[in-house]
Amino acid sequence: MYRYDEFDHAFVRDRVAQFRDQVARRLSGELTEEQFKPLRLMNGVYLQLHAYMLRIAIPYGTLSGRQMRKLAYIARTYDKGYGHFTTRQNLQFNWPRLEDLPDILAELAEVEMHAIQTSGNCIRNVTTDHFAGAAADEVDDPRPWAEIIRQWSSLHPEFSFLPRKFKVAVTGAARDRAAIRVHDIGLELRRGPGGGLGFRVFVGGGQGRTPMLAKEIRDFVPEQELLAYLEAIMRVYNRYGRRDNKYKARVKILVHERGLEEIREQVEAEFAELRGGALDVPVEAREAISAYFAPPSFEDLPRTSRILEEARLRDRDLALWVARNSHPHKQPGYVSVTISLKPIGGVPGDATADQMDKVAELAERFSFDEIRVSHEQNLILPHVRKDDLPALHAELKAVGLATPNAGFITDIIACPGLDYCALANARSIPVAQRLSERFADTRRQSEIGDLAIKISGCINACGHHHVGHIGILGVDRKGEEFYQITLGGAPGGENGGEDAAIGEIVGKGFSTDEVVDAVETIVDTYLKLRETPQESFLAAYRRLGKKPFQEALYGR
Repeated sequence: MYRYDEFDHAFVRDRVAQFRDQVARRLSGELTEEQFKPLRLMNGVYLQLHAYMLRIAIPYGTLSGRQMRKLAYIARTYDKGYGHFTTRQNLQFNWPRLEDLPDILAELAEVEMHAIQTSGNCIRNVTTDHFAGAAADEVDDPRPWAEIIRQWSSLHPEFSFLPRKFKVAVTGAARDRAAIRVHDIGLELRRGPGGGLGFRVFVGGGQGRTPMLAKEIRDFVPEQELLAYLEAIMRVYNRYGRRDNKYKARVKILVHERGLEEIREQVEAEFAELRGGALDVPVEAREAISAYFAPPSFEDLPRTSRILEEARLRDRDLALWVARNSHPHKQPGYVSVTISLKPIGGVPGDATADQMDKVAELAERFSFDEIRVSHEQNLILPHVRKDDLPALHAELKAVGLATPNAGFITDIIACPGLDYCALANARSIPVAQRLSERFADTRRQSEIGDLAIKISGCINACGHHHVGHIGILGVDRKGEEFYQITLGGAPGGENGGEDAAIGEIVGKGFSTDEVVDAVETIVDTYLKLRETPQESFLAAYRRLGKKPFQEALYGR
């Protein structure tokens, strides 16, 4: 993984010192909350319903054991003993005291972490496939490019005050696991006609109150010209993006209102001016960054592990966990492991300090000291020997981290909702917990198969409800919480995200008491109407449409 150089260390230390002075001035009353707001946002500090919230950047979701231990220490020392992993592969602490925040940022700087650009109208944390560098179907590792984009976009003087926040995702495989079609810019690393690496570029995607899928603006940009092309897009957005209405300020609205062809023409004109200049990424620079992401020293192992196969026969829990929570690895004898942060009845994305410490220890013992955070609010150990899976499973089980539900109906994404968030209209977490308990039986989950429920507590869609197979949006109706259900959404999938879809509203909303029963009705309808046990919920919905589900829910 990338390591700070002297400039990075000095820069982050200086930012901590600046913020310490700003906090002192706020505490003394020299700064009002209104004056302090833009300063704290530049350092990832929000003011939520009950307390300040600190959002910590985890670039492309990659952590070391040392960094995870520091997060555990901060959770235990400065917060309430846990942290919340988010859909942007970041981590949030919901209860820090304002006077402690400079010390927390200083602690983070010790392990090469910070909270810069996790808020504000700038380019946010660049996200990528949580199996990057390990996935068997990968064209190439996208993390070096995520790091190059991070360095280019950090404190970019031209793009620090954009019309609105801006999000970039990169995938290195044709199967999109980074949800690139619902980002402002989505990048698919691929090989061009001559065999060279480059990027298929999408622009204008996003969720929120106006969900849209990004459109392909260029089918191939050579890798050395990527930054020039991104800069061209950003210049067009910065020039024409609306600043008079924050609800119409995202690049998706610009693409929609002006049309893709006009935006493409403008971008190409800028690109013609920029390409071949200072933004070209030389081979030496690409190789230097890629060296930070070199594969670990894998052993030569057979594809099949006798140790694992014998253990699976003896232990049904292990067998189910391996079937659901392991992912094919490019290196024979290894897999990537999903550590579910969705225990039955638990809060999606939360991990206690003790659990974080344990994950750090297990990463060091079993996964070359690498941890990933997924946009699905789980943790990943990317490089685990198949021989080690029985031992790893036993260790995870002992700390409540071996729930075998990756991709199942209880693997729910949920935002903090009205329990924490100042923008929310309704609670997300209790709905997720009740759904998890309703579908707790693993045999029933296995019968249902792959099914993604995503819950947002407001139209800002931090819970990605628009791309849930079943999406749930909390709304306020005359002071009462109601939940609108959408069906058929998908964040990505095969062919560079071409399976991505925005869910359709199924009908009128449901009260807090009704929503879990409504979801169960939808699931039962799917089980009744699917053609075979292998037909997924999403495939069945695309074949049937929403009518049978409406009839089951509303009797019409």
